[in-house]
Amino acid sequence: MAQDKYIFTLEIAVRDYELDSEGIVNNAIYLHYLEHTRHAFVKQEGIPFGSLTREGLVPVVRRMEIDYMTPLASGDVMLSRMWLERKGARFIFHQDIFKKEDGAKVVSAVVTIVCMEKDGRINRGDELAARMARYLEDA
Repeated sequence: MAQDKYIFTLEIAVRDYELDSEGIVNNAIYLHYLEHTRHAFVKQEGIPFGSLTREGLVPVVRRMEIDYMTPLASGDVMLSRMWLERKGARFIFHQDIFKKEDGAKVVSAVVTIVCMEKDGRINRGDELAARMARYLEDA
């Protein structure tokens, strides 16, 4: 994906307790990095997930695809970058993590979010789309 597609970048430092017995970041921790990036993005946009829930709209992960390329280790700093598109009721977060030091791609992920109502029905998410309209690419 062209670098100009990215709409948000978050710098994150590896913490020692995130390492596994091999001295690299445990694969499950990357899910936290990706989620932290999405939450930081919507917070920056003035739409924290908590406010959506209070309004009766619950964004949830429906699908997660992740490719691991280069491990991170103690002392590494990463740049977690993302861009966003919408396909019907789905919000697709394209997320990549790079080592800050050398730009090596660490992880590439596609995260699909859908909005549910409190009764469990899927909502098209038009309210959320309106708040993020300047970033969305309808497909």
